[in-house]
Amino acid sequence: MDALTYAGNLASLDGVVEEHGERYEFFKADIANADAMDALMLEHQFFAVVNFAAESHVDRSINSPENFIHTNVIGTSVLLNSARKHGVQRFVQISTDEVYGSLGKTGKFTEKSPLDPSSPYSSSKAGADLLALAHHRTYGQEVVVTRCSNNYGPYQFPEKLIPLMIIKALRDEPLPVYGDGMNVRDWIHVQDHCAAVVAALFEGKPGAVYNFGGGNEMLNLDLVKMILKQLGKPESLISFVKDRLGHDRRYAIDSSFAQKELKWKPRKDFKEGLETTIQWYIDNQTWWQPLLERAGRY
Repeated sequence: MDALTYAGNLASLDGVVEEHGERYEFFKADIANADAMDALMLEHQFFAVVNFAAESHVDRSINSPENFIHTNVIGTSVLLNSARKHGVQRFVQISTDEVYGSLGKTGKFTEKSPLDPSSPYSSSKAGADLLALAHHRTYGQEVVVTRCSNNYGPYQFPEKLIPLMIIKALRDEPLPVYGDGMNVRDWIHVQDHCAAVVAALFEGKPGAVYNFGGGNEMLNLDLVKMILKQLGKPESLISFVKDRLGHDRRYAIDSSFAQKELKWKPRKDFKEGLETTIQWYIDNQTWWQPLLERAGRY
């Protein structure tokens, strides 16, 4: 189910119907529409809801925070209420390490780290997490919350860091890097993240929070240089721009609890994963070019 806003792209689902047949159905709807959610859950009697739906781009949240409150907070609340009313057994809330705020030079986020969000985006996700956990404690819903580090891989919307840098480099355009480029992020391949979500869905304990990271901490500047090197482009394309408001300096995830409890671990080598991701964007320009035009980024 998707509202098909600017980032939605049904082309990402090409082949799913042919491969999965009657196991798959698409619904266009806004998760904040209670009537639509009730009708859907009444008709299908789902075993679980896995809530990936979110406004997720920090820059856009700074400019239009109300959109993030609508989807991430109100939408999550509506989904939780509807799932409870219609007997959905499991509810997995997909969140982000950004709810923890910013780290210093050492240490990692654990599931016990205090929430300290810095942006309207991360604040809205923190609010959604707390709503989900409150539904477990108040109503006894089987709610599980997952928080992951930065995702990368195929089919990622082009305004995100890695695809944006790839596309800019392919076009020999300046690659905008915030501030001094020394911000640190941990990267997890989308396939590793999806495997973690499946593990949380079937093995996670109700009321628990699980952190998922790839163990790939890296300076943003070093990541951009890796992309340029892979594409054979000069580092002179790097253009340092004014830093983002409230820009968190460093994220790092401790996934040991999830690895122990869910018998999961990240398997994708970052260098290999980045190389295959770059090649995917080279090979699939017909997928991302229409998105750029619709989003008004180019």
